[in-house]
Amino acid sequence: MRSFGRVLTAMVTPFTPELEVDYDRAAELAKRLVESGSDGVVVAGTTGESPTLTKQEKLKLFEVVMDAVGKDATVIAGTGGNATASSVELTREAERIGVHGVMAVVPYYNKPPQDGLVAHFTAIAKATSLPVILYNVPGRTGINMTPDTVEKLAKVENIVAIKEASGSIDQVTDIRRRTPQSFKIYSGDDSMTLPILAVGGEGIISVASHVVGRRLREMVEAYVSGQVAKAAAIHSELFPLFKALFVTANPIPVKLALRLTGFDVGGLRPPLVEAGEKEAAVVREALAGLGLVA
Repeated sequence: MRSFGRVLTAMVTPFTPELEVDYDRAAELAKRLVESGSDGVVVAGTTGESPTLTKQEKLKLFEVVMDAVGKDATVIAGTGGNATASSVELTREAERIGVHGVMAVVPYYNKPPQDGLVAHFTAIAKATSLPVILYNVPGRTGINMTPDTVEKLAKVENIVAIKEASGSIDQVTDIRRRTPQSFKIYSGDDSMTLPILAVGGEGIISVASHVVGRRLREMVEAYVSGQVAKAAAIHSELFPLFKALFVTANPIPVKLALRLTGFDVGGLRPPLVEAGEKEAAVVREALAGLGLVA
């Protein structure tokens, strides 16, 4: 299995003024992200507004991004959902397109028990030969996937990693204790990247890398090479931006940040709306502090 890398970007989905998917801009963005420090991209995940994308839009995005950067970077397709059969079908179609792996979120709203999570992710994994990344984000899904469940799923041959966004270092530590070193743990929150690296994590599936990819990569590489003080200094430098990009629902702030830094990716599909004045001021201030406002 190819290495996913240490810095992946959870890529936004660009839209036209009519809120149609802007596939040309998506290709441009993917290239820009890879050129600015990302080892790969996750397409049609939460940051990509997956709940408001159709199946056909997702599949075309997978194709377009693979054509744009698939020879140079890892392309991970967001194929999860809260219906197992639909997730299995989308995963199979993503594999036919040729993506390098898939990421599947804990099913949201229907709140399955932990045994249900084991069954759900096992079904997805068994439907494909691709490597599978689990995605735990209880703040969005309404349910936390426990370390015990992750331990069980890590025994499935092609379930190879987790994006952990529980916000708990204790939970990440417990997952690390229970799983083999070959099972990779990615931070799902930019501000938790350094702490998660410190307890055995692999890297970050990032939002902030849309605008500070090179600096974020420098932080990760500094830690991995033993330059802990340098990594901590970069973490502190970027921390206001990390928090600003979640001042309201993701991806509202990061789409604004891209616009303010000179790479407009369009608006947001309802029910998401543009940032209010107070939230926009927080994002603008964080970017200005890093000298990033265009």
